[in-house]
Amino acid sequence: MPTYLFTGSYGVEGQKGLLREGGSARVLAVDAIARRVGGKLLSYHFALGDHDFYVITELPDNSAAAAVAATIGASGAVADFETVVLLSPEDLDAAVKLSPVYRPPGR
Repeated sequence: MPTYLFTGSYGVEGQKGLLREGGSARVLAVDAIARRVGGKLLSYHFALGDHDFYVITELPDNSAAAAVAATIGASGAVADFETVVLLSPEDLDAAVKLSPVYRPPGR
């Protein structure tokens, strides 16, 4: 199953909810949304720095990832939300074997 990294920062309402409910409630909520689309939560880390959280999930496909991202984004509780498709070493091995040919502009 494909793996996805979600990062973001909590907006004002998200911060208030986090203070009210705590971190464990966020983990349960993200696990629930991942399971609703046929996936699972692999890890949820709170952070200090550019983003407030780093979440790694396994989801069935890009459509499921887009549904999760759109639903979380539409909540308005998260800002600077980003979804990244993570590739396994096996994915990269398969990509290297494809050997596409590319002509850069002007050559």
